[in-house]
Amino acid sequence: MTAAEHAAYSRWLARNVHTHQNPDLRAVTLSFKRLGQYPGDATADQLDAVAQLSELFSAGEVRVTHDQNLMLPWVHAADLPAVWRTAQQLGVAKANVGLLTDMIACPGGDFCDLANARSLPLAEAILARYQDLDELDDLGVIDLHISGCINSCGHHHSGHIGILGVDKDGKEWYQVTLGGSDGAAISGAPTPGKVVGPSFSAHEVPDVVEAILDTYTQYRLSGETFMASLRRLGLEPFKAAAQLARQATVASQPEESLA
Repeated sequence: MTAAEHAAYSRWLARNVHTHQNPDLRAVTLSFKRLGQYPGDATADQLDAVAQLSELFSAGEVRVTHDQNLMLPWVHAADLPAVWRTAQQLGVAKANVGLLTDMIACPGGDFCDLANARSLPLAEAILARYQDLDELDDLGVIDLHISGCINSCGHHHSGHIGILGVDKDGKEWYQVTLGGSDGAAISGAPTPGKVVGPSFSAHEVPDVVEAILDTYTQYRLSGETFMASLRRLGLEPFKAAAQLARQATVASQPEESLA
């Protein structure tokens, strides 16, 4: 491996490879959160390739995870370099598992008749904005969940940052919630997120998310996670940042849905 390949492989090991009850084995998450495809989307050719990968390295077994990725549960530790190289060729080796861009998003208004608003364009806009893995690693573990309606197929209520599509006068708007938890160790006891101010337009949401994260990086203590900072600081600094982002967005462009 070159130095660059070694760095990328090490990052992948840290984020996408998980321990196993059998010390000789590992579980490997294939990330389906990448530019050009919506979260969790896969082509028939990609699924065929993953099936072949599982036959070679995971006893023919692939599992779908709740966060819209695929997992190979039976990978021998010695095969990890080969799995990484093959996953890279398939475009599913991005080392972002558990980070901001490893988001959950429901199909929203593009594919679901129940939805009040679209989810996928928002996911795409946020994913495009946060492509720097160094920045994502610096932000740390953050659950971002997007639902297109109150049925909550994207589990927005349990996201550290949640986005809920709502219908106001026949137009798409979005509530942003903070501090939700699904009970995982990194999140704390299960609790629904709290709404940050009034609803935002589709154009405003990416700027609002960025303002919230900028507030976190500005006020966090050394080694403090997003959730820990949120609990220590309370909602007010994040609400204020969200409202400032709204004002800046309104000043620069009209309110309308993302194309």
